[in-house]
Amino acid sequence: MEKTVLLVEDEPDVVDLLRFHLRRARFKVLVATTGAEGLASIRSERPDLVILDIMLPGMSGIEVCRALRTDPQTATIPVLMLTAKGEAADRVKGLETGADDYVTKPFSPKEVVLRAQGLLRRQQSASEQAALVDFDGISLDKDNLVARVDGERMELTTTEFRLLTAFINNRSKTLTRDMLLRDVWGYASSADSRTVDTHMRRLREKLGSHAHRLETIRGEGYRLKPKPGGPE
Repeated sequence: MEKTVLLVEDEPDVVDLLRFHLRRARFKVLVATTGAEGLASIRSERPDLVILDIMLPGMSGIEVCRALRTDPQTATIPVLMLTAKGEAADRVKGLETGADDYVTKPFSPKEVVLRAQGLLRRQQSASEQAALVDFDGISLDKDNLVARVDGERMELTTTEFRLLTAFINNRSKTLTRDMLLRDVWGYASSADSRTVDTHMRRLREKLGSHAHRLETIRGEGYRLKPKPGGPE
């Protein structure tokens, strides 16, 4: 089935370039040129993926992403953010707001298409892993992509859900950043480890009273610990 991508970008040349390559990759492409227009389109069209520029007139891409993530109806839509070269603070802010991945301008349109396809593959993979899993009060419903802490639902992005799934599937084992970039993001080689670290901070915030169980292993990576007294 044809997947729908909403491109929120105000530069006509970038719109034309990405629309051409996305259509060639068999995506249906919708376009919005302002943040407010993009948010309205997300809510009305429910695209399968949003490609979102940070620098937009009026409502910024950061504000759009924040609004998208706080609405349960749109919270799980994957977001690929376009950021300016050298603006590391913007990239981190985008990830902290809930973007799943980013591409830095100037970019190869092929890279954007590959990143978009990768995000959609990971979402499909997550939805096909049918099972109910519980690890000391943190539970996953892989049929419906729902995570709960002590019975209370967490609003996770697809990437955050896959990240938590990786830790529960490898409970008590240390996962390096390279392992997480490979298994969660699908990167074949090492990328910016800040992507992992920023998502880990967001995941800890959402785990609430269980945040301490998501442990940093200095110089190695992260692991999800059992509750004190629980089975290893």
